[in-house]
Amino acid sequence: MSSLRRIASAAAAVTIAASGLVLGAPAASALENGLLRTPPMGFNNWNSTQCRAEFTEAMIKDIADIFVGKGLKDAGYTYVNIDDCWALPSRNPAGDLVPDPARFPNGIKALAAYVHAKGLKFGIYTSAGTKTCNKAGFPGALGHEQQDANLFASWGVDYLKYDNCNNQGVDAQQRYKAMRDALAKSGRPIAYSLCEWGQNQPWTWAAPVGNLWRTTGDISDKWSSMIGKAQTNRGLAQYAGPGHWNDPDMLEVGNGGMTATEYRTHFSLWAMMAAPLLIGSDLRKVSDDDFAILKNTDVIALDQDPLGKQATVLSANAGLVVYSKVLANGDRAVALSNETAATATIGTTASATGIGSASSYTLKDLWSKAIRTTAGTISASVPSHATVLYRVSRAGGATRYEAESATLSAGGTIDANHAGFSGTGFANGANAVGSYVEWQVTGPASSLAFGYANGTTAARPVDISVDGTVVAAGVPFPGTGAWTTWNTVTKGLALPAGQHTIRLTATTADGPANLDYLDVSP
Repeated sequence: MSSLRRIASAAAAVTIAASGLVLGAPAASALENGLLRTPPMGFNNWNSTQCRAEFTEAMIKDIADIFVGKGLKDAGYTYVNIDDCWALPSRNPAGDLVPDPARFPNGIKALAAYVHAKGLKFGIYTSAGTKTCNKAGFPGALGHEQQDANLFASWGVDYLKYDNCNNQGVDAQQRYKAMRDALAKSGRPIAYSLCEWGQNQPWTWAAPVGNLWRTTGDISDKWSSMIGKAQTNRGLAQYAGPGHWNDPDMLEVGNGGMTATEYRTHFSLWAMMAAPLLIGSDLRKVSDDDFAILKNTDVIALDQDPLGKQATVLSANAGLVVYSKVLANGDRAVALSNETAATATIGTTASATGIGSASSYTLKDLWSKAIRTTAGTISASVPSHATVLYRVSRAGGATRYEAESATLSAGGTIDANHAGFSGTGFANGANAVGSYVEWQVTGPASSLAFGYANGTTAARPVDISVDGTVVAAGVPFPGTGAWTTWNTVTKGLALPAGQHTIRLTATTADGPANLDYLDVSP
């Protein structure tokens, strides 16, 4: 570890005196409203209707009915959200927003109650400005934050999309924090979506403000728009996590502007990026094939994985992109995505994903459902604009011990400031000879595999000891090219049955590499 890295992580450290373990806190605390521990799933009408006449109470009720009748609720879709144009152009004499009686004759409270009766949640829209984005000029919430938050709470709103139009040049953080505070005082838990379009890099400041934030401008129903949003969003993995998500905008699946292949890529990449899965098509009109995409539970499981890791890019070469996503059970999801106009072979290795060593790996294709094994190569011939999506599991029954369960010598921390690790963090040992990381494990075992990252060019050797006896001296942990690139070092070892202490002790002043986990294979 470099001294710069040590200083940065130490600033966020919290010491647990009882155990001697030092746990690293993230640089910016997430919004602690207890909501959206996985990315939101649901519906928003904007992409299919915008402000046209078909946007009505009857349509939204139909969507709620379809969520239940077509199995979308069972697949995890929860929120039924309405967008701009639901209100009259003027507030009432009390200053309250008024639902358009032509579109919503029974009002928003009754509509929310209908959605709730289906076991679903209801979302609404306004803007962090004097007016919303539609040219008709519906009133926004700037200067009315608490009044509007209280009104939404009284109606039973569960989710607020807060746009960025007509903001009068007021600082973005000031505007979005004002509504955060108003929602917190409203007396109702309301998930908070910042639709700031990425203009002020919200990923750098919005985690304590909202549950999700737009990283891009508006999506449209064409390949170039969709893939452009993915390209912008995919480099921001370090900012996403439970309760605070990068949002590359809503889904276009079923709106007709892309092919089925392109829509599968759209859905795959949004799931890999832990993005919100908000259906943007009129579900009364979509095809069975579109429903099959939207209800692919294997793909949804990647998006909703409780670890909450956004995929990182392992490689991107002339439009051939490999993504890897760490999953809560130690598996990896791998997407081989072809952005080009011609079929191409795209590949990586199990080792490159940091999954750890195994005698073989199981690959499940999450679209075809085919299952095969590999010694380590992950490769496929991928058609133009297609994405092959695998769930990768280790064979051989290895037991994983995360770095979070390890004991570190003085000055070591458990950090989370570099993406791509397994579990919830990695061990960042002190920069000193004798710095160690130690696990308590259960034998028998035939080999140990250590997941690690070393962003320097110099190897970081350690002595490996079992129960206080060095069994392998000066084992090198070579450079991996970046602190976000994870690899493994494996040592064959006959470990008898029972409890054992495995310790890695640094032999140079640089300390050990960042250590992610220890896999113990029988």
